[in-house]
Amino acid sequence: MKKLLVLSTLAAVLAAGTAFADTSGKKIAFSNNYAGNSWRQAMLDSYGIVTKKAVDDKVVGAADVFTTADKEVPTQAAQVQNLILQGYDAIVINAASPDALNGAIKQACDAGITVVSFDGTVTEPCAYRVVVDFKDMGKQEVEHMAKFQPKGGNLLEIRGLAGTSIDDAIHAGILEGVAAHPEFKIVGSVTGDWDQTTAQKAVATILPSLPDVVGIVDQGGDGYGAAQAFAAAGKPRPTIIMGNRQDELKWWKEQKDKDGYQTWSASIAPGVSTLAFWVAQQVLDGRKDIPHDLLVPYLAFTQDDFEAALPKIKEGGVATHEYTQEDAIAAIKANIK
Repeated sequence: MKKLLVLSTLAAVLAAGTAFADTSGKKIAFSNNYAGNSWRQAMLDSYGIVTKKAVDDKVVGAADVFTTADKEVPTQAAQVQNLILQGYDAIVINAASPDALNGAIKQACDAGITVVSFDGTVTEPCAYRVVVDFKDMGKQEVEHMAKFQPKGGNLLEIRGLAGTSIDDAIHAGILEGVAAHPEFKIVGSVTGDWDQTTAQKAVATILPSLPDVVGIVDQGGDGYGAAQAFAAAGKPRPTIIMGNRQDELKWWKEQKDKDGYQTWSASIAPGVSTLAFWVAQQVLDGRKDIPHDLLVPYLAFTQDDFEAALPKIKEGGVATHEYTQEDAIAAIKANIK
């Protein structure tokens, strides 16, 4: 009878996707290619909070963070190769390029190392990807712009970190949205690096050469900077899509209180780094049912709900969500087909 009970318990555990491997001695490294804006800082903060507890609770043995000195692909490739030599069991990576790092990623996989990419994902098949539908996010920017500017008009596009999968996907979505709404035309494009200061300078530089602009489509971290550039130039205030940053939402509230200003805000939650960590831990725990592509929703705010979220975002920060191990297990389950 005891034997039957043990076997039935084992079957139930396996059916639930839980494994028996001990990850308390496993080491997980985080390879990050950039930390120069509020989103990346929030990402690192969330990762540190969650992984410190995981190490303290002996869920894993180490969860070390490595950020490159520049944004270049060769630097991050060399970093990944160094992490291989240091004997990490898993690497969580926010990648500088979707494909240029594939060689280093494949080396890690061949060495028996689990690789989980997120935000800036990689295309190497052996890696896992925690993905947001950034293309849809870009398309939705134009869909919402059409509600706020029903007559259409000229748009300025602010792009993100060049060469990343995020920048490419959001840009593709914006182009798809404009194709579906021919009343809009993109008359200028600048690179903002998802950073307010960089975006403000870039917008200020291009503004004198642009015709009147009714809206700005962007990628997050650039909305407030764009607003400041337009104000400084004495230009009419456009509809600016926001990216969940505290200064953007604060400015939005000020404009709404003044004259009912309307817009929409969306971004991936910086805490998705913690979901990637837990996915790596689950792989190391022996789970074999984890899809290599895990789709998670982006975080969006509307005219009706952004004000309730604003007080919860620290000054200079970004709206986020820190994931638990249970969240990761639920996300895995939701993605199993």
